Amino acid sequence: MIMTMMLGCMAMYAAAQDAKAPTDTAAVKDSLPYQKYPKLPAFNIMLTDSSTVFNTFNIPSGKPIAIMLFDPQCVHCKALTRAILKDMHKISDIQFYMVTPAHSWADIIKFYDDFKLAEYTNIKVIGRDYEFFFHEYFGVKFIPDIALYNKDKMLIKLFEGDKVTVKDLRDATK
Repeated sequence: MIMTMMLGCMAMYAAAQDAKAPTDTAAVKDSLPYQKYPKLPAFNIMLTDSSTVFNTFNIPSGKPIAIMLFDPQCVHCKALTRAILKDMHKISDIQFYMVTPAHSWADIIKFYDDFKLAEYTNIKVIGRDYEFFFHEYFGVKFIPDIALYNKDKMLIKLFEGDKVTVKDLRDATK
């Protein structure tokens, strides 16, 4: 009886050890959904009219896709947007879908207007990720982030932070 209790306690201890969150950052990173499921996920984006919801399932295949997470007040996001727009002609085949967790429609619309995003035919959507899907799916640590997908909607690379260049985006889609 005592032996059975000891074995039961050891089994519970072992199970508790397995249930702990991994301490190795590579193990944590490996557990993120985007690494397990590299196909473009379906999630909702509230468009700037604040009533229309666009689902990423409706993004057509056939061209590379960039889902860019930004914050309209973020200095790094603004700098990256400026850099991308400056050389947009070099990556005009990439379809951009810009999403933000920002709560202020005024800030989102100001960002849209200040950068004259309507002038770029390959910027397809700008809106709010009101369900915070992007953060959870990609394990966001930095803003901006760009999830780059190929023409078949399969993940090429997640660019974290503002160090990505137009050349990086262009080279990754070749």
